[in-house]
Amino acid sequence: MTHDCADLITEPHLDAPDAFYESLIQAHQALTEVQSHAYNARLVLLLANHIGALPVLQQALLAAHAQDASAEAEEARAGRD
Repeated sequence: MTHDCADLITEPHLDAPDAFYESLIQAHQALTEVQSHAYNARLVLLLANHIGALPVLQQALLAAHAQDASAEAEEARAGRD
């Protein structure tokens, strides 16, 4: 599937998702919570720089916020059951 470079790709797109996840977990292993948050911030900025296109980055910010809202709503529904 091809994508317009101004569109955020939200369907699975990683070449090796399990290997990436394992690398991400390993990168955090020896870090404190503060170091882990700083590492994540640096990683986000590096990846944002790689993407470069502000419209795509804005779509990602909105999508991440929407997922937080969905997760909170799901937690609230589960708490009522």
